[in-house]
Amino acid sequence: MKSRAIPLCSLAAVIGFLGVAPVRGQPLLQQTDVFASGTEGYVAYRIPAIETAPDGTLLAFAEARKHNLGDPGYDDNDIDLVCRRSRDAGVTWSPMKIIEDPGDRWSAANPATLVDRQKKRIWLFYLRCKPGRNTSTARPGTDDSQILARTSDDNGASWSEPIDLTGVTRDLADPKWRCSVVGPGGGIETRDGRLVIPVWMFEPFAVFAVFSTDHGRTWQRGQRVPVISGDECQLVELHDGRLMIDIRQQSGPHRWLSTSSDGGQTWSPARPGEKVTPVCCAIERYPAPVDGEGGDWILWTGPKGPDRANLVVRISRDEGLTFPWERAVAPGLAAYSDLAVLRDGTVGVLWERGAERGYQFITFTRFNRDWLAGPTSEEDQRP
Repeated sequence: MKSRAIPLCSLAAVIGFLGVAPVRGQPLLQQTDVFASGTEGYVAYRIPAIETAPDGTLLAFAEARKHNLGDPGYDDNDIDLVCRRSRDAGVTWSPMKIIEDPGDRWSAANPATLVDRQKKRIWLFYLRCKPGRNTSTARPGTDDSQILARTSDDNGASWSEPIDLTGVTRDLADPKWRCSVVGPGGGIETRDGRLVIPVWMFEPFAVFAVFSTDHGRTWQRGQRVPVISGDECQLVELHDGRLMIDIRQQSGPHRWLSTSSDGGQTWSPARPGEKVTPVCCAIERYPAPVDGEGGDWILWTGPKGPDRANLVVRISRDEGLTFPWERAVAPGLAAYSDLAVLRDGTVGVLWERGAERGYQFITFTRFNRDWLAGPTSEEDQRP
């Protein structure tokens, strides 16, 4: 696919050329459009998720929305789950593959992934909804909405038949619990091999985790994050082994953060997170280089605003307590994003980008530690 440089606001960085491996000490920033609205028979593509396969292949997932921009179950839409793969760090991408087309006016949506390093297996979790069924209209105790999972043991070239996790991710006996939704994005394997997926629910809006301690043979549902009303969420493991979950707010100017000391079974009271318009944001641990210089960072991406515009990456060097450093990724319309660390130590963000209007592209942008740590202008710093 054609690649282009990103226009940057007051960014005095050296822009890397596509196809050239990153050189230590030289900032790198590259961009490629992976999905484009109006192509392959779909009006639009939304809800990106990205994963680095065990062999280093990049997997870019999205919802392919056939008739309009409507979410699952809205506007009589039809949504398929699709994927492209890249073997050259996001420079070029394979032809699009449909992972699931559940039927006319059905939805296969909201991808979230993780890699089981020991088994070298990729897990893909997603939402399947019947026609006209969504967060508000799904009926409690029914299969109007389901959480399904597929696995791949060949780096995303092929996928298993779906595994139904609806009964784990939702209490089917609860008379109000209409729907559970994964992520999107943000599943992790912890250092001790636990597989953990962030999940949100309605009714009411709440957030929890589902986890497995036996490589996915069985799954358990943890308790809800207390008190707060939130939905779309992602996870990161902290140095001390705790999990931190970053949660989209239902209202107000900031997100929510909560931690778990028992692998996602219970959660602390939430504290305010990053200030951002309500949107799906990404959070990811960025390991230190082999020589250890600079230490691990935690990265967060989202639109700085106003509203859904101006994608930034924010950096925490204190294990998610604060995110005082900010770099502008690209100006213009921007919405949902997901992050992955590539095998060469660079970082990839897959995000929703607009030029003349919102949601025209799902774009892959790759950068390195030197770009993140490079010279910053006042406009790149947080106020």
